[in-house]
Amino acid sequence: MTDTPSEAKRVLLSVEEVAEYLGVVPMTVYRWCREGRLPCMKLGRVWRIRREALEDFLKSAERPATLVGQLGSFLTVPDNVIAIAQDRELLHRVDAAFFRVGEARGGKLVKFAGGEPDLLEDEARAILERHGLEVRRLEEEGRFRLSQERGPLDERRELLERLIMEEADSGRTVWASFNWAEHVDLETAISQQEALTALLEANQLVVKNAVLEEVADGWPAKAQRRTRESHTGTIWLSEAGLSLSRVTPVPKAD
Repeated sequence: MTDTPSEAKRVLLSVEEVAEYLGVVPMTVYRWCREGRLPCMKLGRVWRIRREALEDFLKSAERPATLVGQLGSFLTVPDNVIAIAQDRELLHRVDAAFFRVGEARGGKLVKFAGGEPDLLEDEARAILERHGLEVRRLEEEGRFRLSQERGPLDERRELLERLIMEEADSGRTVWASFNWAEHVDLETAISQQEALTALLEANQLVVKNAVLEEVADGWPAKAQRRTRESHTGTIWLSEAGLSLSRVTPVPKAD
């Protein structure tokens, strides 16, 4: 940005100023703020954007396409997506990228590791660290939590409810990740999904349910469609590439 000395001193910008500078309508800027893509703050009844946040937003848009960058453009707040990965390595890459997007947006990150019963806590941390997530720093800051709970689904929902309440005053969105690396019956997966959907309707929550391709392949075709439709978006990741899709309402008849 090239500014006059007086403009350069301005730390906070209005939505209208940002919209004019970028050549978009103010509603677009409001949408970016609501989705968490452009960090904003509300002062009274008006929204303000830090100049530094806007510069970071523009820099991120210029970066080469990466998995983190692709998911950063895809995920919204709140959101509820399912990820299907070809193998465990790709499953863990999606996990780390999901959390890195949540970290960038100032969220509280929660990994439920019960879906990978053979994965020890230190190993889970090491995998995320290897894929670029600074787990130990985030734990020290109180922004990352690893849960090994393998109990009833109700316990997981209760933990999320507590975390949402704890973060309410800070304004942080909770980013929760569930992985199914072993066989899970469809009714269990759908029961969890229904419980989490109820939370999403009233809270700032982003949830990613991820399964291995071989697990999803074991579900009947009709059940697979039902599962995808119960999420707001689908992430497919294989060695061949990445596919991102959204569920949209059926258009009204002409």
